Amino acid sequence: MAGFEADLETLLAPLPAEIGGLARRLVFAVSAHPELSGKVKFGWRSVNFRHAAAGHVCAVFPYSDRVSLYFEQGRLLEQGSGLLEGDLKKGAFLRLRPGDAIPEDTIGILLAEAIALGC
Repeated sequence: MAGFEADLETLLAPLPAEIGGLARRLVFAVSAHPELSGKVKFGWRSVNFRHAAAGHVCAVFPYSDRVSLYFEQGRLLEQGSGLLEGDLKKGAFLRLRPGDAIPEDTIGILLAEAIALGC
């Protein structure tokens, strides 16, 4: 197993199976973006994604009852209106629970927009 996948499994191991599955699918959906590189951050209990020019773009945070996709510049994302939540200074997040469909097309648009904001 490659380093990233092994670290991801270590991060998800203590969580319920349905959360681990949801987090895994979300991480791989974000990882599909060709300009992002992901890294498991054990101290943050997250998988952080960076872009070479834009820097930190987003992170996946698995919790015991949900998985959140946090966008560093989420409050500035036009396509996030109504989908993203959070009363944060600049960030916003998409909250998913077991059984929720992952809105892959919308996430792709948000990722492109977040990268453009950072460049």
